[in-house]
Amino acid sequence: MKKLIALLTFCVVGFSAMADEGMWFLMHLKRLNEADMQKKGLKLTAEEIYSINNSSLKDAIVQFNGGCTAEIVSGKGLVFTNHHCGYGAIAELSTKEHDYLKDGFWAKNFSQELKPKSLYVRFFVRMDDVSKRILSLVNDKMSEKERNTIIQQEIAKIEKENSENGKYIVNVRSFYNGNEFYYFVYEDYTDVRLVGTPPNSIGKFGGDTDNWEWPRHTGDFAIFRIYADKNGNPAPYSKENVPLKTKYYLPISLKGVKEGDFSMILGYPGRTNRWMPAAGIDQNVNFAYPAWVEASKTGMDAMKKHMDKDQSVNINYASKYSGVANYWKNRQGMIDALTKHKTSASKRKTEDKLNKWANKKENKEQYGDVIKTINEYYDATNLKARHDNYLTGLVRSSTFGSLPATLGNALKQYAEANEAKRSELKPRLETFIADNYEKLYLPLEVDVLADELNLYSTKAGQIAPYIAELAKQNNNTFGPTVQNAFDNSIFASKNKLEAFLTNPNAEQIDEDPLYKISSSLMNKYRERTAEQDLAEEKFQAAHRKYIAGFLAMNPNGKYYPDANSTLRLTYGKVRALPKDARNDAKINNYTTLDGTIAKYKPNDDEFDISPRLIELNEKKDYGRYADKNGYMPVNFLSDQDITGGNSGSPVLNAKGELVGIAFDGNIEAMAGDVIFDPKLQRTISVDIRYVLFIIDKFAGAQNIIDELTIVE
Repeated sequence: MKKLIALLTFCVVGFSAMADEGMWFLMHLKRLNEADMQKKGLKLTAEEIYSINNSSLKDAIVQFNGGCTAEIVSGKGLVFTNHHCGYGAIAELSTKEHDYLKDGFWAKNFSQELKPKSLYVRFFVRMDDVSKRILSLVNDKMSEKERNTIIQQEIAKIEKENSENGKYIVNVRSFYNGNEFYYFVYEDYTDVRLVGTPPNSIGKFGGDTDNWEWPRHTGDFAIFRIYADKNGNPAPYSKENVPLKTKYYLPISLKGVKEGDFSMILGYPGRTNRWMPAAGIDQNVNFAYPAWVEASKTGMDAMKKHMDKDQSVNINYASKYSGVANYWKNRQGMIDALTKHKTSASKRKTEDKLNKWANKKENKEQYGDVIKTINEYYDATNLKARHDNYLTGLVRSSTFGSLPATLGNALKQYAEANEAKRSELKPRLETFIADNYEKLYLPLEVDVLADELNLYSTKAGQIAPYIAELAKQNNNTFGPTVQNAFDNSIFASKNKLEAFLTNPNAEQIDEDPLYKISSSLMNKYRERTAEQDLAEEKFQAAHRKYIAGFLAMNPNGKYYPDANSTLRLTYGKVRALPKDARNDAKINNYTTLDGTIAKYKPNDDEFDISPRLIELNEKKDYGRYADKNGYMPVNFLSDQDITGGNSGSPVLNAKGELVGIAFDGNIEAMAGDVIFDPKLQRTISVDIRYVLFIIDKFAGAQNIIDELTIVE
């Protein structure tokens, strides 16, 4: 057995009998991973996974709406992703009369499929390394500002060269904090329609209580379809568009999974910080994350109070509440896990080794002050990090924390423009107002903003000056102040805003009470001093050298960069956690429908169950989707290396067949964005057999089943 090399926590991968760390570029699979993957069971070649000239697995993987992953499962553009990834679109399409969140939705044909206002998928075309080209233009004698200017100029050239006159979106991305650069070529499709979704009682079963937990019993999936023009090209929504004829789609396996099976995941992991210094971890645990958690919970409590009283309010705020709640639990889990595993102490030991190496005669000029500079930066920014996270939590929870400032500045520009310019701006402003005010519920917004300002003014420290004035006037009790602001603001009324467009007056905006609150917050949010810019420049230069130093100190290591929403592959195996009395399964790597029913709480927001699902389970009417041992599988565990953004990613078996859809990680390994835990890191996925069972037996959507390629 080969042991894990010393720099595991710094994105250096050795080999372990436990789990495979790494989020790998597809273009490097042949060189870095193919032999190891095939040794562990893969039946495909690297070329079958990623090919530029031929269709391959990568052509079936799309980024979903910029923040999740989805997979193509038919030749007619059908895609599977997570229910929580489609949640915003499903909520948007829902009404009090047709509550698709509560009741689910299943289109029986193309004409019944529903188009949300804004939803897109992104196809990955190809990538390449441009590190030498870019880095040959810069040197260590340049300031960070000079360096970035030159790099950005070259990036613009590379993106233009590869766009084929605007056909493709091209992004050049930095890796290892500016030590490497790659470009990525994409193609976007914006006509994406809802095909099917289970009700919340399946797709969101367990709610916030079960979020990040195992054992899990959630049918976290939704189905969409990509449309194109008659030639297969991206096109805006039109009744003339047709389902996309796809280059490649995933076959679906009914064979199931068992302990030790090889499996892999392709997707778009959002962000990891495995090269974060120890001082940065301490800052997050002690200053940033506690503020985020407290501000998020404050906003959630204020929202929930109103959502519980009114179904329409619940529908309209469900997506926003879910997003805040997800990160609330994530950040608390990060605090707990990083503290428990003493992650910063572990990193300090490896940093001590780097510092000794860096201060050897031959390395001192380049790397000698790196650790010192980094530690000084974090010491100086701890209190700012706490403030900024209280403010971020406020802005994420409160629509009116940012909306009046954003809209108000646009309205002032409109008021000061001539008639011709106003005619140009007015339709856009009318659309913006209509979109942002359509589903607002002002009593909720009043309470969220007041409660967040109460917290911000008492806990954040160096707060926005105007908010400090108000806090002094009202003794940190913002309820009456905020209510008065809403009563006297044009931003609390769509009609008043529309009237402003007819008779604009810039001074009216400047004196508006909600604008004054919001602009004060947003000015503080964007505040940058010359001193801060200088400190940030020194830190960025030091952090780049910090990573370069680790790479140079161990040149034979097998490295991967932090996640940054670019397509990656991770592989491992189906793998249980230690036995848990809460799970009825024989092996603690899967859960069953019996276990779902055991959690049933009638009329509970999180654990209610449809009578139809109970009936199917009582009759054991599982169709062809039952496991060979007779139970109906729901979720399963594997040990791949994933993070946020991987939601909706396909879990594939050794033949490249779809066996599950990844939707969560486990709270025991919540520190995974900072340090990979080979013992505890798990991916929680919905078993594809449960997905098909819900589509077929629960929903009776035979038309969807008939479209799939199912391997018995």
